[in-house]
Amino acid sequence: MTKTTATAPLLDARALNRATLGRQLLLRRSPLSTREAVEHLLGLQAQNVKPPYYALAARLEGFAPGELSGLMDRRDVVRIVTMRSTIHTHTADDCLTLRPLVQAARDRELGAFRKGLVGVDLDRLAVLARDLVETEPRTMRQLREALLTEWPDADPQALAIAARCRLPLVQVTPRGLWGRSGQVALTTAEHWLGRPARPAPAPDATVLRYLAAFGPASVKDMQTWAGLTRLRDAFERLRPRLLTFRDENGVELFDLPDAPRPDPATPAPPRFLPEFDNLLLSHADRTRVVPPAYWGRTWQGNQAHSTLLVDGFLAGVWRLEETALVVEPFGRLSRAQRDEVTAEGERMLRAMHADTSYDIRFGAVVRR
Repeated sequence: MTKTTATAPLLDARALNRATLGRQLLLRRSPLSTREAVEHLLGLQAQNVKPPYYALAARLEGFAPGELSGLMDRRDVVRIVTMRSTIHTHTADDCLTLRPLVQAARDRELGAFRKGLVGVDLDRLAVLARDLVETEPRTMRQLREALLTEWPDADPQALAIAARCRLPLVQVTPRGLWGRSGQVALTTAEHWLGRPARPAPAPDATVLRYLAAFGPASVKDMQTWAGLTRLRDAFERLRPRLLTFRDENGVELFDLPDAPRPDPATPAPPRFLPEFDNLLLSHADRTRVVPPAYWGRTWQGNQAHSTLLVDGFLAGVWRLEETALVVEPFGRLSRAQRDEVTAEGERMLRAMHADTSYDIRFGAVVRR
């Protein structure tokens, strides 16, 4: 810890929790439009089709799934691999800028497949793959088979991954539409959106946007969110424009001067979040949301569970069964907390499943 950091104001886990929830539109539902929210949040984690919809239902006043589907159908938002080599739902503008920003990470990812790409001219592969997917959208299997005719000795999976890393490939609709999703078929962002990619933004601009959505945060926090390294220089250039704090471990945190930092005593209503919500994945130190005792409990093998927040912190998991919303807390909830969780569950079900009747059931306390 530097002398400057040691004298910076302290933000404990609860103060960080309330600040982050405020930025994430989770302290109170926001009147922002669906598009404005996707932009403010710098995209929504979207490995599966449904998580972006549940993520917005937890954050926006009056959200209905058709709003996001409509934006996707009009190509105002798209699904594309960006941060952390995972699929995100981004606005069209962010797709064309954030994807170039993380290209260095995609290049590093490609390095893990080099043994399967011996003798493959990656520049030529990119040209061929672009022609294939812009002629008509292709599945990953179709891409593998087509590229294998050019490089029959290469690893088929590595060829398709190379195309995804070298090109900004978006998933075309109906994939991603609420209730209408089809198989994954890909084309380039430029072709789908009808305009060229923009130059990668300076990291500085994205640092400011990250802090607006996830701050206060450390350099390592943003690097975790983006899947990038070497962002320290950008923070240092911005230091004169930022406030600095320290967490309970003495880590330096940066923030925007005019960003909200609510009182730690601010009430935080329960929220039902989807699996892979960026709230839980976008900081190197997740204790601002995940109590240390609950670390790892949202995963079982390769399966991620949808998560429940109570008083702003991870408190359990949930799932929809055929006739019931099942809530499994990690610890005992008070009667008042159970009532609040039930009310929030009813609100979520009305927004997301208005035509289906579900009971709300509390399962056994999950102890692992």
